[in-house]
This record gives sequence, structure tokens and C-alpha cells, in this order.
Amino acid sequence: MFVDEVDIHVVAGDGGNGCLAFRREKFVPRGGPSGGDGGHGGSIFIVASPHTNTLINFRFHPEFSAARGQHGMGSNRTGFTGSDLELAVPIGTLVHERTDDPDHPWRLCADLARPGQRVLVARGGRGGRGNARFASSTNRAPRRTEPGGPGEEKVLRLEMKMLADVGLVGFPNAGKSTLISRISAARPKIADYPFTTLTPNLGVVRLSGDRSFAVADVPGLIEGAHRGLGLGHQFLRHLERTKVLVHLVDISSATGRDPVTDLDTVRQELDLFQPALAAKPQIVTANKMDAVDDESRVRALEQRASDLGLPFFRISGASGEGLGPLLEATWQRLAEAAPPPEPQVEEEVVPLNDARARARAPQKEARGRAGERRRRGRLGSGRLAGDATPPGQSSGQGATARVKDGRAAATGRKRPGRGEQ
Repeated sequence: MFVDEVDIHVVAGDGGNGCLAFRREKFVPRGGPSGGDGGHGGSIFIVASPHTNTLINFRFHPEFSAARGQHGMGSNRTGFTGSDLELAVPIGTLVHERTDDPDHPWRLCADLARPGQRVLVARGGRGGRGNARFASSTNRAPRRTEPGGPGEEKVLRLEMKMLADVGLVGFPNAGKSTLISRISAARPKIADYPFTTLTPNLGVVRLSGDRSFAVADVPGLIEGAHRGLGLGHQFLRHLERTKVLVHLVDISSATGRDPVTDLDTVRQELDLFQPALAAKPQIVTANKMDAVDDESRVRALEQRASDLGLPFFRISGASGEGLGPLLEATWQRLAEAAPPPEPQVEEEVVPLNDARARARAPQKEARGRAGERRRRGRLGSGRLAGDATPPGQSSGQGATARVKDGRAAATGRKRPGRGEQ
């Protein structure tokens, strides 16, 4: 089963409570408070994994929760931190968070478009402080503790979009599955009836010179798909990341439709779904040239493509006729096409450890500047006291020479040289 959109519920772990305890030991009167802090709760991360290609596991298991932190203990023992939970999703998954705004019920959190990309979706609660943290000069035996903070709870929507360079679009039974099976190692279901392809298929095309690109085949479109007819626009989201679209038009008379009308209908449905998708570079191909019985149909489609300013090719997915020039032209279009714009993410999610490191960075920098000022002060005080060391001589040698010179001045006589004794 191919699943490309699911809703899940995630709950991060709660923080552990601080401990109220006092040290009680023989021969140690008034041992003082010894309650430790509670551990932090586990957080939940979503990771893009190349080993996953569907969201089916989340459909049957939509509830996820991380481990909570352990409570603090006596003898100043801190509870352990709860284990983080990582959820593996396919590359190209978008993570949306449910909001309270009725006009915008979902907010984009992250776009996991790179392998290993990791995003924090639910932060674990902080551990509470024990009574040892509240001891002061005026309160030697505090009985105050803090409870652990609650972990974040969210409802997320995971939406998968295939990472493909080229998308194949057209009416049902136009030969898209046959073409992708001919130019790549993909093996989709192929039959002589409409809507054979019910889920998108992905294949990799390899050309000479170590060149390659990915091709996505989506189910066929019909007129009125934007109103839910046929399979609707359910799978067109997988074409949003593509750079080039290839229109496959069945040129044979077996369909009983006009090929020019088919091309215009598919282009209109793409524009109704998303205008940016219809504005992508496009190529028109007349498929099933081995079954042509009326050449005027081919000429009419070629003229329509020329009027639209689109390149036109004649191919046959079954026999392989004309596939070489089509693939080379597609590669040229890919080289000329600009990369697709990245979706705007409203909030940058920073893992908890990184946030703590960033909070400590200014403190470390301030301590470093203070230490540098102290070192400069010591060096300056030495120069003011006349502690000047000649070039090529260490500070220890200079100090020894000054002591010897002082002793000679006190006795009032010159120190004899090595040959004067």
C-alpha cells in the first residue's frame, strides 16, 4: 500500500521531579539538604531516511511518546534523562503542525529534503530542581523542590513528495507506465485499461557520460480532476519538486479523442491545481507512433506544440522508437531549468542540546575576554616595575643577573672575571 499523507500525535517525555532529602549519616550532624534534580524528558525527532519510501507504518501506529525523566534522588543524585525518540520518514517529507487558526489550520515546520536531515518536533520537559539547589546562607535546610516540566504535545501531518527531476503527465492509458519501464529499471503494472496506475512510480534514467536523472510517473488525469473526478489531484503533489514535465499524448485513433484537446485539458488541470506547476518547462511527445493510422492527428498536435513554444517529439514506448532524442532533449532542459524554490519554513527548530550550547557560548566568550584582560594586566604591572627582559634572554636569566649585580654593588667591589682570579 502506498501512503503519502498521515496525521500523527506525538508527546515528549515529562521531566522528573526534584527530590526533598537531607543527609543523615553517623558522626555528621546537620548534614544539610541532599535532594538531587530530576532528569530531563526525552524529545521526539523526525529524520529523513533513504531506507524508507512510504508512510504506511504511521497510518497503523499514529501515537508516539518519548520516555520521561527519572525523579531526583537523595545524596545529590540526579535522575537520568529520558531517551529521545527518532521517527524515520522518506526523503522529501514535509512536516506540518496543527494550529488553532481556522484560516491556516496547518503550519509548515520543516522540509526534509536531504538524507539524514533531522528536526525536533516535540521538546522534552526540563527536570525539576531538588532542595539542595535552594540552600543559602539564610536558609540552611530548605524544603522547597520543583516539579518536572511537561513535555510538548503536538498533532503533526506528514506529507511526502517524491524527489524527481522529470514528471510524466497525461490521460489514463497514454503509455506513461510503458515508457518509464522502457527507460528505467522501474516495473509498474501495465495493462490495456484506464487507471492501471493507482500510485506514483519512480525510476532512474541513465545516459552516456555518467549522466542520470529521476523520473516520476503519476496516475492519469482527466477533465474535471480538480473537482475530484477520476483520481483527482491526489498525487500531483509529487510533481511539485520536478524541474521538467513531459506530456504523453496518445496519438492513436483507438481513444476516440482529439490529441490536441487532451494536451490542452491536462495543461488546464495542472494550472487549476497549482499555477507554478503549469509554468515549469514542458515537452510534448506523441506516443504510440507504431499504431498511427491518421497522420493528420500527429501534424495537428505538432502544430499546437509549436504555437505554445514547446518542443515536440514522436516516440513509441512499446518499440523504443525516438526515445534517444527525447531523453537527450530532456537532459538539456534539466540543465537549463532553475532549481525548484524551497518551501518557506516559518520557524527554525533547534535541538535542545544545540540551544543549551548557544546559551552557554556568550558566557564562555565573556570569561575568555575577562581572562585576557587579567593576563594583560599582569604583563603591564611587570613592565611598570622595571621587569624588562633583554631580547634573546629569558625572564629567569634576567632575574638572576639583577641579583648578582645587586650583590656586587653592596660589597663595593667588582666581581673578578674568569681569568683575573
